[in-house]
Formats: sequence, C-alpha cells, structure tokens
Amino acid sequence: MDVLSDVVNAARTGRPHSRRVARSAPFCEHFAAVPAAGFHVVLEGTCRLIPAQGEPVTLGPGDVAFLPRGSAHALADSDGSPAVVTLCGAYLLDGSAAHPLLDDLPDVVHLPARVGRHGQLRAALELLGAELDDDARPGSQAVLLTLLDLLLLYILRAWFEERHAGGHSPSGWAAALHDPAVAAALRAVHADPARPWTVEELGARASLSRAAFARRFTALVGRPPLAYLTWWRMATAARLLRGGDAPVHVIARQVGYSSQYTFTHAFKRQYGLPPAAYRRHAPTLHPSAG
Repeated sequence: MDVLSDVVNAARTGRPHSRRVARSAPFCEHFAAVPAAGFHVVLEGTCRLIPAQGEPVTLGPGDVAFLPRGSAHALADSDGSPAVVTLCGAYLLDGSAAHPLLDDLPDVVHLPARVGRHGQLRAALELLGAELDDDARPGSQAVLLTLLDLLLLYILRAWFEERHAGGHSPSGWAAALHDPAVAAALRAVHADPARPWTVEELGARASLSRAAFARRFTALVGRPPLAYLTWWRMATAARLLRGGDAPVHVIARQVGYSSQYTFTHAFKRQYGLPPAAYRRHAPTLHPSAG
C-alpha cells in the first residue's frame, strides 16, 4: 500500500481536468483562488507566474508550476517570447478533508526542466500532451484521467527529490514518509482502517516501544496515532460516500464502526454534516483549468 497515493486519493474529489492553451504577447491572465490544486506546464516559449504573495516566477520550456492550494495568481508574457503554449489543469480538492501533506507545500512549487531529472514526470507530460492533441481515440478519456493522477504523484515526488537534492532535511509529512518506522505504521493503517488498532500494535509494526513510537509518530505526523487513525477512517468514509452508493451502515463497517450511530456522530464531528447529507452535497464537478 503506497501512502503517498492514498493521501492524494483522499484529498481530491471529482474528476481532474487539463487542456492545452496558446497565448500571444502581450497578455496577463488572472486566476482567482479556487478549492483545487492546479498546475501549469510550459511547452513552448517563456512566461511569468505572478502569485498573489511573493515574487514572480519565470517559467521556461519544460518548467512545471504546481499550486497545491489553488491560490490566486496570474500568467503574464515575458520579454522576448512572442507566444507561449502551456498545458494546464486542476484537481478539485475536498477542503474539509485537506491532508497536511499538501499544507506543508509552498503556495507555488516550481520544478525547472533539467536534463536527466524526473524522467517519469517528463514522460507523463509527453503522454498527456499527446492525448490532448488527439482526444478522439478510443479510451482517450480513461487514459487522460489515469495520466492526470500519475502526474500529480510525479509532481509531489519530484518536489521531495528536489528538496533532498538541495540539501534540505525532510520535515513535516515529507519526513514522515521517509521515516521507516512511521511509514510502516501509516501503511498498516491505510491498508486496514477497519482494524481496531492499538498504539502497541502500531508500535510493533514500527519496531518501536509503545512510548517511543507514540512520540515519534506524533512529532512527524502532527497528531497522535489513534487520532490519525480516526481522521483517516473519516477521510476514507468521505471518499467512499463521494464515489459510490453503498449504504451508510456498510461504509461504517468498512472503516471500523459496528454502530452506524457512532460512525455518524464521528463523521459529523469532522465534516459538519451527517454522512447522507455529505453525500448529497459533496462536490462532484471538475473545476475549469487555465
């Protein structure tokens, strides 16, 4: 079970969206803040990404800009580049289930194109561009959705690799994913959220004593082991409610609750709505992309 892909699946909802956009200078296009993680990839030319806070970022061919919280920004022309072609897209996020992994990222993640770096990310971008060029082929929509899911994972992986290559020690959730003991406990919880885990059992998975494991897990993940277990159960339940029509009592059992009443109370405490109401009001439409 891969913790990073689990986190991405829990955080986003709806269907991701992407398209190719050509712009001619001069231009300055503004994007309002949205509950989505967005990206811009420069295919041709050079432009500037201007965040609401901070300095503009110059983007050249092959550069990727990822905005994990959908913050307001603008794309503008850059001197000497009469035309720019970008690949842009967005992943709708469930704001009520925002994962702390995304909160640890800066407002703008800039991944410059470098020869020999992030080959899987580059390959996914090439395939995505090819599918967008001819989206009438059989199975194209399924391929696009799969590539967009992969792209998000490769962007996150590339960011962690860039930080490591730059000499930055992992912190927050990046450190949790790189810590063998904590990562082992996270994999166990994600693989079987319905199991009545105890701190002792999770500590054994991490090959640590109960006390040492609890301290280490809390320091890196940001909440105690059993508090994270409850949070993950609710995030899993929310994803099941959004993505299917299974009865609430069935979902309750799938995430470790024998009592629908207890599950409903726990779910409402985290999301502000009982499960049935959450299912009716959960966002399902993809956002428009740049």
